[in-house]
Amino acid sequence: MVLPVVAYGDPVLRKEGEEINKDYPHLSSLINNMWETMYNANGVGLAAPQIGKAIRLFVIDASPFAEEGEEDYELLKDFKKVFINAKIVDETGEEWAFNEGCLTIPGINEDVFRKETVVIEYYNENFEFKREEYSGGAARVIQHEYDHTEGIMFTDHLSGLKKRLIKGKLASISKGKVSVDYNMRFASKKGR
Repeated sequence: MVLPVVAYGDPVLRKEGEEINKDYPHLSSLINNMWETMYNANGVGLAAPQIGKAIRLFVIDASPFAEEGEEDYELLKDFKKVFINAKIVDETGEEWAFNEGCLTIPGINEDVFRKETVVIEYYNENFEFKREEYSGGAARVIQHEYDHTEGIMFTDHLSGLKKRLIKGKLASISKGKVSVDYNMRFASKKGR
């Protein structure tokens, strides 16, 4: 089932996600719904807060980057994973910029600097523990989605000047004054 994507401005996006266990209600269905929602919106990642759930869960399918032929992104053609209770335990390497966007902040893309390599511990959809290292594009997408489970948006990484320049656009998004081809939920329109 395709779920509405929560728009910038909703308080759930600022909450630190809670850990879940393998008995979390309807977890398998939730993960399937997240995949459907992400694909419907043409995303490469989706975190549970983006569908209104303040839990530590995100999904990534970075294969569209490989299809674009980006250098170093060829490695992402089979990068499809579920991350539960993820914890980034190390970030290393040079910081590098990449133009990021987000399903909760449609129409805004900005260069964000992130470390090149991450070590992450998490559970997969079968609740098997993993500790893995990723670099380049994979690390970038992981860091972006992981931030959502920490209550952090990619716009938080921008300079003060950039934040001021997009302030009006962010306000418009939070009020529902945005056109997208996927279903969104706006905090300012609750109860109407």
